[in-house]
Amino acid sequence: MKMTAFAEKFSQQAGINSLMDDLGKAMAGDQPMIMMGGGNPGHFPPVQERLGEELQKLAHDPEAVARLIGVYDAPQGEARFIRALKDLLNETYGWGLSEENIALTNGSQAAFFMLFNFFAGEMPDGSRRQILLPMAPEYLGYADAGLGPDTFRSVRPRIDMLDAHTFKYRLDFEELALDEQVGALCVSRPTNPTGNVLTDEEIGRLHGLARAWDIPLIVDGAYGSPFPELIYTRARPFWDEQVILCLSLSKLGLPAVRTGIVIAAPEVIRALSGTNAILNLATGSFGPQLTEGLVRSGEILSLSRDQVRPWYEAKMRKAVAVLHEAFGEACPWSVHQPEGAMFLWLWFPGLPITSHELYQRLKGKGVLVVSGHYFFPGLPDDEDWPHRHECLRVTYSQDDEAVAEGLRVIAEEVRQCYSDAGVR
Repeated sequence: MKMTAFAEKFSQQAGINSLMDDLGKAMAGDQPMIMMGGGNPGHFPPVQERLGEELQKLAHDPEAVARLIGVYDAPQGEARFIRALKDLLNETYGWGLSEENIALTNGSQAAFFMLFNFFAGEMPDGSRRQILLPMAPEYLGYADAGLGPDTFRSVRPRIDMLDAHTFKYRLDFEELALDEQVGALCVSRPTNPTGNVLTDEEIGRLHGLARAWDIPLIVDGAYGSPFPELIYTRARPFWDEQVILCLSLSKLGLPAVRTGIVIAAPEVIRALSGTNAILNLATGSFGPQLTEGLVRSGEILSLSRDQVRPWYEAKMRKAVAVLHEAFGEACPWSVHQPEGAMFLWLWFPGLPITSHELYQRLKGKGVLVVSGHYFFPGLPDDEDWPHRHECLRVTYSQDDEAVAEGLRVIAEEVRQCYSDAGVR
């Protein structure tokens, strides 16, 4: 049968498709696999127990059960949750939100698909626009979310070496050129995959550019503030109607409920609501109803700040210590300064094989990681920059002993790569 170009696009093996397929097969397969590839949050008992208490409350409230399973929400999302979130953010940050500034989606991945295609592609006057990613690398889930072939353009970062084995990407404003083809700016904060956190000053400068060009600044806060607060450095949450702030319940410990949150100007919320209605009729109720009480009381903020963030930060520090122990000085290696999220971004300068080949070799040894080459959407495929094929993303969200063992396997395999090539 013949299918459209739309169908052909989504039948291809995109980076996010490959990642999720690998994760599913690894979970279902017979071979033991150390799962260091995906963004699945760790199983943190205090959060799971607290959410279990809220679930028990729902289960014993007949009216709540009826709402949960027997009523469509409006396309904008569950109204009580939206009202509670609006009140919490206004009381905490003074943002002046109304309920017309918030919409829910079935996961933040769905939100980005809609937003990118709102602001990139063919415009009513026949011109075309793109999403500008101010600093690559960026989240691999963006790469195939545009319907057009050239939805994204991105800018290489500056690379600062902080010490012998630690580096940091910095936004290069001198290379950040906007023009009439840019429909929106988009950054993740903290950045997936690197754990980089753009400073308040950098966000302010990007906001100024967005305002000057009358385009939105989309900030992906799936790992950031105000929840789940996986930020280990100083960073102030920021919003006004030039900003589209995207949040999620996933990294708080609820990836399966698929609840994305978009905070934006009313016209953006109306477009999201209309698209929700066409694609889904309504968004799912489970995540919003389960967490409504935590939002209304503000506990979602203290839970994130006082329990979730310290737990992940401690795991990060353990993983970095294992890295130094496992690699030592045996081969070239460096890690991006981990300032947030739940990943380590490893760079192997002059790696004798590509990161994708290294990923395949590690998978064969029972360690699932993600090749770094997926995380550079918007850079020309033929651009000669070896760095994009020298990096891996690994997560430290899972069991500490498994993470340590996985890092040791990675170190052994990388050392072998350099040794085979005669590099020391």
